[in-house]
Amino acid sequence: MKTINLDALINSLEGLEIITDPSQIAKLSQDYHSFSPVLVPKLEGKVGDVVVRPANEEEVLKVAAICAKFRVPVTVRGAGTGNYGQCVPLHGGVILDMTRLQNILWVKPGLARVEAGVKLAALDKKARDSGWEIRMAPSTYRTATIGGFIAGGSGGIGSVQYGLLGDRGNIQALRVVTVEDEPRVIELRGDDVQKVNHAWGINGIITEVEIPLGPAYPWAEVIVTFDEFMAAAKFGQALGYADGMIKKSISVFASPIPQYFHALQQYIPKGTHAALLMLAEPSLEFLPELVQQHGGKITYQKPAEEAGKGVNLGEFTWNHTTLHARSVDSSITYLQSMFPANQSLQLVEHLYEHFGDEVMMHLEFFRVNSAVVPGALQLVRYTTEERLNEIIHYHEQQGVFIANPHTYIIEDGGRNVIDPKQLKFKEIADPYGLMNPGKSKVLQLKIQN
Repeated sequence: MKTINLDALINSLEGLEIITDPSQIAKLSQDYHSFSPVLVPKLEGKVGDVVVRPANEEEVLKVAAICAKFRVPVTVRGAGTGNYGQCVPLHGGVILDMTRLQNILWVKPGLARVEAGVKLAALDKKARDSGWEIRMAPSTYRTATIGGFIAGGSGGIGSVQYGLLGDRGNIQALRVVTVEDEPRVIELRGDDVQKVNHAWGINGIITEVEIPLGPAYPWAEVIVTFDEFMAAAKFGQALGYADGMIKKSISVFASPIPQYFHALQQYIPKGTHAALLMLAEPSLEFLPELVQQHGGKITYQKPAEEAGKGVNLGEFTWNHTTLHARSVDSSITYLQSMFPANQSLQLVEHLYEHFGDEVMMHLEFFRVNSAVVPGALQLVRYTTEERLNEIIHYHEQQGVFIANPHTYIIEDGGRNVIDPKQLKFKEIADPYGLMNPGKSKVLQLKIQN
């Protein structure tokens, strides 16, 4: 990338909220890639030159025009709760902080329209006022923005009921600003949203999001413990397939993972395996017999009316599990896996026994093409990058899909290739290749050629 004339760039940004303090810029150039001991040295020292915080879409258009004029890289960020270095700028430039775009434009029955910087928790609270709720959210929903979730996320709490974020029907529309000499606003609706969904901010600045909502249920929280891990895993899958029971989250943890959950230790005896559940209260009546069938024991139950008070089980699931474990042992890292749909769970059992405590099993159940599939965010006792790669390759050889969280290159994260529709849209939305450069093999080749 060409050398940036920083003084001229900053002068051009007059009238906008900008941050030039080096410590603040460094902070806003980071995400949670620190979960990966492989990424930390590779991304060390990678910072932007200036942070811009637009207050509305008009200001986003102005920033886009300035970046195009100066041929300055632009890296879009929400709350920075991602884990792969998606919002770490590899070539400096402008960090575009979207967190001031916080307007909830409207909420209708089954649908909402918001600006990209709206926090998921704020939207959920607003939707519940009229009997609706967001369909899914990451465990970081209190701080994560909806624009960041769509650009970098894939599913979360709620996916056991509604599938993954990229599944048809889970995003209604996106409003996107291009980075051109004369930036445009493009509305993508229906299946066209996939041109930008989960594209790591390489091909357009999301300014507004329209998402379908689900009926709001009173969610109870439950902990069930088991003496055997596979009993816990089979219970989780059986609950997932109980279509008449309304679920929001089914998370299963092999011992010793629950010992990292300090606030929950009184409910999970040492050496036991645990399932953390979020269930609609009317479905609770059917839970005890299912638990009994799998040899479990209910040790904790919080009614929906106490939601938001004290401990929230959702904040021990998905990648919050890794956060809790690393707060005790910073050498722990993680994998992201998707097991093939198989009701016997033989592959889960094989890998649980094969790796033992080196790769601690953490399952999250979600829907894929109507099947209940165990995804995993296993905790790994890290020793070397070579050993980590051996673990990854062994999983892949067994038929497990790995979304590798130890690379910032899109193609190496499990996709192999970027969706051609996303690349074609990039040619339209980012003709100078300024958006989040360096995160793709194929785009790097285009620049070099």
